[in-house]
Amino acid sequence: MRKIIHIDADCFFAAVEMRENPRLSRRPIAVGGAPDKRGVIATCNYPARAFGVRSAMASAYAKKLCPQLLIIRPRFELYREVSQQMRQIFRHYSEQIEPLSLDEAYLDVSDSAHFSGSATRIAVDIRRQIQSQLGLSVSAGVAPNKLLAKIASDWRKPDGLFVIRPEQVLDFVAPLAVSRLYGVGKVTAGRLERLGIHTALDLRQRDLLELTRLFGRFGEQLWQFARGIDERPLETSSKRQSLSVETTFVRDLPDIEACLAELPKLLAELKQRLQKLNGYRVGKPFVKVKFCDFSQTTLEQTGAQPDLAGFAALLRKAHARAGKPVRLLGIGVRLMDLGAEGEQLLLFRT
Repeated sequence: MRKIIHIDADCFFAAVEMRENPRLSRRPIAVGGAPDKRGVIATCNYPARAFGVRSAMASAYAKKLCPQLLIIRPRFELYREVSQQMRQIFRHYSEQIEPLSLDEAYLDVSDSAHFSGSATRIAVDIRRQIQSQLGLSVSAGVAPNKLLAKIASDWRKPDGLFVIRPEQVLDFVAPLAVSRLYGVGKVTAGRLERLGIHTALDLRQRDLLELTRLFGRFGEQLWQFARGIDERPLETSSKRQSLSVETTFVRDLPDIEACLAELPKLLAELKQRLQKLNGYRVGKPFVKVKFCDFSQTTLEQTGAQPDLAGFAALLRKAHARAGKPVRLLGIGVRLMDLGAEGEQLLLFRT
């Protein structure tokens, strides 16, 4: 049985800012873009959350909910530095680490000799070390796999620890809403609920063949997740999977022609960033469109070319899905690792 710990820093960006300036700790603050420039909240502290402020919310709306909200411009270099310091602490306990973002990661401590191999005591000590060395609080989940460890770390937020022991797995998972299961987004959750499947226990009542027929290969994963089974290994490689650029506009772009006019600038920025990478080859291009009502869509296509014409074709198809004014545009490419040999990545061949 594996021993997996999921660590999640509490309101990370905001917590770092409060650490740097303790006078901010009791007032509602958020880290994000300016309200007058169509900014978005990246994260906020718990006093701000009490007013209903949430991450991914428009900064202007957040200010309406909480007029005294202080919105701080992000300092990503500082956050990356602190994130690396957290990972140095993790490496004291295990080399098997899968970072998910700057503020969260999985650790596999199955073979760790610390604390006689007790994953719970390791998690307690990690939390203590991060608090004492970095002045930050983290929540931790301990479980036999990634699925459950991530759910557990959210169970007693903020600054909490929750442990799911192997013998508790089936009973713990049974009442969970299907939306809590990895990979189940709004669309899949809606399909499941229309089938009368609301919880993991409901999923257990359906046989594997039926779920596979309804959901393809993901049906088998759903069957496993409903029983608390998750055999996914930690992905410890630091190789990038994709690279993208995007921009939020001060005023909505009214139609597809206005969107297409922004493509050359985005493409130039993407090309510039790609030329700084080594060891990758460009794969599928993709576009991201966020509409004026904050709905969004992403489209990628095998065989499409990562050039102006290719991105324009993808953008036309993506925009047609809603046909509304556009708030944000993004373009990017999937990346393929070339291994140890590597070569300079180029977007265009000349």
